[in-house]
Amino acid sequence: MPFIIETWDKPGHAPMRTRERDVHLAYLEANKSLLLACGAKLEDDGSNAGGGLYVVDLDTREEAERFIVNDPFALAGLFERVTITRWRKAYVDGKGYL
Repeated sequence: MPFIIETWDKPGHAPMRTRERDVHLAYLEANKSLLLACGAKLEDDGSNAGGGLYVVDLDTREEAERFIVNDPFALAGLFERVTITRWRKAYVDGKGYL
C-alpha cells in the first residue's frame, strides 16, 4: 500500500538543503524502485518552498518511516516536520487502478 510522505524544512535551512542535495539525490536514485513520485515543493514563482513530497510504494508505515529517517536530508536535520499518510492510488501516469 503506498504512502505519501510530506516534509517541511526548518526555517532558515535553505543552505543545508543545497549542501545535502547531491547525497539526497543519490539516496533517491538508490531507492527509485520504491518511488511512485517525489520532488521538492515550490512557490508559484518556481523558488524553493522548503520541503518535499514523496509517494512511496511500501507495505507498512514502519517501512515508510524507515525510508524517510534514512534520507540524507533527515539525517542532516533539515526537516522541521514530516507527515506520513497511507494512500490508495487511483491513477498514476494516466493509468487507472480502480
